[in-house]
Amino acid sequence: AEGAGQFAAATGSVGLSAAVPVLFTFPSSPVAPVIRSNPHGAARINRRNMQANGAGQDRDSELSCRNGAQNGESSSAGGAHSNGLVSVTNNENSISNNNGVAAQPASNNSNTTSDANSSIKKKKRLSQSEEDVIRLIGQHLHDLGLNQTVDLLMQESGCRLEHPSATKFRNHVMEGEWDKAESDLNELKALMHSPSAIVVSSRPVILRLRMKFLLLQQKYLEYLEDGKVLEALQVLRAELTPLKYNTERIHILSGYLMCSHAEDLRAKAEWEGKGTVSRTKLLDKLQTYLPPSVMLPPRRLQTLLKQAVELQRERCLYHNTKLDSGLDSVSLLLDHACSRKQFPCYTQQILTEHCNEVWFCKFSNDGTKLATGSKDTTVIVWHVDTETHQLKLMKTLEGHAYGVSYLAWSPDDAYLIACGPDDCSELWLWNVQTGELRTKMSQSHEDSLTSVAWNPDGKRFVTGGQRGQFYQCDLDGNLLDSWEGVRVQCLWCLSDGRTVLASDTHQRIRGYNFEDLTDRNIVQEDHPIMSFTVSKNGRLALLNVATQGVHLWDLQDRVLVRKYQGVTQGFYTIHSCFGGHNEDFIASGSEDHKVYIWHRRSELPIAELTGHTRTVNCVSWNPVLPGLLASASDDGTVRIWGPAPFLDVQDQCGNR
Repeated sequence: AEGAGQFAAATGSVGLSAAVPVLFTFPSSPVAPVIRSNPHGAARINRRNMQANGAGQDRDSELSCRNGAQNGESSSAGGAHSNGLVSVTNNENSISNNNGVAAQPASNNSNTTSDANSSIKKKKRLSQSEEDVIRLIGQHLHDLGLNQTVDLLMQESGCRLEHPSATKFRNHVMEGEWDKAESDLNELKALMHSPSAIVVSSRPVILRLRMKFLLLQQKYLEYLEDGKVLEALQVLRAELTPLKYNTERIHILSGYLMCSHAEDLRAKAEWEGKGTVSRTKLLDKLQTYLPPSVMLPPRRLQTLLKQAVELQRERCLYHNTKLDSGLDSVSLLLDHACSRKQFPCYTQQILTEHCNEVWFCKFSNDGTKLATGSKDTTVIVWHVDTETHQLKLMKTLEGHAYGVSYLAWSPDDAYLIACGPDDCSELWLWNVQTGELRTKMSQSHEDSLTSVAWNPDGKRFVTGGQRGQFYQCDLDGNLLDSWEGVRVQCLWCLSDGRTVLASDTHQRIRGYNFEDLTDRNIVQEDHPIMSFTVSKNGRLALLNVATQGVHLWDLQDRVLVRKYQGVTQGFYTIHSCFGGHNEDFIASGSEDHKVYIWHRRSELPIAELTGHTRTVNCVSWNPVLPGLLASASDDGTVRIWGPAPFLDVQDQCGNR
């Protein structure tokens, strides 16, 4: 009992996982103790007590003990005792030492040491992508001012937020220590060779020169703001000018010496003034010359998140709203996905004031009015309530004996021109506000004026038809220019004020210049072009092609981009349109009584709107209210389409 007490005091208490007594035997040689099972349940312990002077004697002691552990679990890794003793058990019993590490079963004594070594867990080596993520998080936390958190993150992960030389450079720039910052450039010189820098140059010396110029420019401006004109002049003469770099900018900087006060300087230099804001912008510019392994690009995590959100928006088929470019307007916890209920797929209003087929409809440029033309010889101008999206009759313009097949708003929406069908030789120019007819133009009773387009200056327009007339006129109907022998189907004036696009009976669209009387071929189709419209930026044209449907053309590259499926297009004149936010959508009427809507990048329709009972001749998307769409039909009605009348919170957020 006395020996057992001394043993316990020297080595600590030892618990046995089984209730069977075992014999502990400590050999005389200084090796790890070996535990052997006793078939009778007894355990014999031999040990050698070593004295402080290195001399000792053998002593045998017999102990009976029972395991006090209640969990009965065996360890999953070899256990090393805090005092250096290694425990080994058989398959049925396990031993836990006093530091809480359980023993691992072993078949012999030879692998005891290797089991102990394997118990030491090695620190996981981070992959390159994991290190990049940690650095991105660290930079974002640093921008938020959580510097202690950044230090702990870098310490625990073993990563480095940026190169030490870059850190020193950053601090000197933000503190306005320009001489030290310039000295830091020499240390960073060797790090500018990386091709991963945002601004890549074949000569690193050029990069260093650009960075030095930016530093000295900030130094110069701060001296001027502080009223240190002599010091600023010294920087300009002795430091900036000898660089022989961007001499044009140096001339501009020299002019700032004449500024009478700081406000004048900041205004002329378009500079925020001395302080954190201007120095942060300077640092953002300087960072572009360093590879990201040395210094991360500014706000890199936010940039990646914005790109991800923007990509999700582009992939969302029903995204039709303008959102802020920042991240505060979206949730990063869910993927962006707009509901179909937010899209103009639901009938909000049916206009029945026309008493015959409605051939055309067009929203004004400011989105506050809608004009509709009908076979019943009238044009109705409707007022659009921008809050409720409801339309009310505003004016009825009468007297078009052949009916109204085409309408065009002037750029300022002050005037409206109405054209008739093939047999009509006249066009009407109306003052929308007063409802008065300003001009009724006709060059000859043999003419056919079926299409019209306004020049961007609002003082001229072009008109024509399939009998070979192609005129340019002023607001009083006076003929300014004409082009002979062009059988016009549809017209459009480009924003350059010179070029007029005209589709003709040769299944093509040509560009005509009335100033130098030149023309060129732009689009060639294999079937008749019944109508076409052009996007706001003048890059894309949307064609309704007989028996083929809707085609999208790139006018700059002169290539067919896409053919949209689903619509039924025979030889009726059907007018399609661009629309929605950023003109991301395309809508068209159809001879199967439907309105088809496509996303511009998708050939398959994303919506088929039903409700009309005869051919849908024309559709018009409100240019200001992207959730408002109008359609005109041979059934005598105009339908106004909008989002679902009731949207739940989830639909409004655009997440599902």
